[in-house]
Amino acid sequence: MNVPEKMHFTKEHEWVLVEGDTATIGISEYAQGELGDIVFVELPQVGDSTTQFQPCANIEAVKAVSDLYCPISGEIIEVNDGLDADPQLINKDPFGQGWILKIKISDVAELKNLMDAENYKAMIS
Repeated sequence: MNVPEKMHFTKEHEWVLVEGDTATIGISEYAQGELGDIVFVELPQVGDSTTQFQPCANIEAVKAVSDLYCPISGEIIEVNDGLDADPQLINKDPFGQGWILKIKISDVAELKNLMDAENYKAMIS
């Protein structure tokens, strides 16, 4: 299972990639596999604020509907509009084209509350 070393993870299987003061967020390969075919993603609005570990989007799959819990607090600066037309981008490329949203980080210290790739691999094995 692919678990990129450069990302941080939550116990709910969200990932975050930090570049400067921007965090790109999505769900892991493990999570998309557990959900099955994703049919719809309810995205938040650009400009909304997020709080670490609080729901910020919904992912609807054939098997279930799941909340996306924001791994870090901040302001939403971009959402992946490509998911409107093709929500299965998350199934096809969860760490690339299947990203869900980007936020401007308000407290980088919150990263210490997340798992690194090694710890995440241990959790899902």
